[in-house]
Amino acid sequence: MAVRRNADPAKTRAAVAAVADWLRDEHRPAPARTELGEAVRLTARTLAAVAPGASVEVRVPPFVAVQCISGPEHRRGNPPNVVETDPRTWLLLATGRQTVADAAATGSLQLSGSRASEIGQWLPLVAIDRG
Repeated sequence: MAVRRNADPAKTRAAVAAVADWLRDEHRPAPARTELGEAVRLTARTLAAVAPGASVEVRVPPFVAVQCISGPEHRRGNPPNVVETDPRTWLLLATGRQTVADAAATGSLQLSGSRASEIGQWLPLVAIDRG
């Protein structure tokens, strides 16, 4: 079984701050893969910590997949409630710069299952200034 790591709030804020300029302006150079991965992993783990459970799986390839939100647990095969998106969209959601509804409407966020959209109740996770 994989080791489950918790997110440290200070480390999460620092990781998001490292990519904040890129989140504010998509035309800025993308952050290094290590910085991007750290911000994605820590914010996803924060979601799993604040919304514990295993009824929804959040996937942000290639960096992380976490289970969250209490309710019926998924254990085998394809989970019935899945949220999947790219790293930038995830970080925009995690910082409140985009809503679940808006990301889903543009197609940058895929929601499957009746409970997947519930992640919106737990977002944003980290605030960044409007800069």
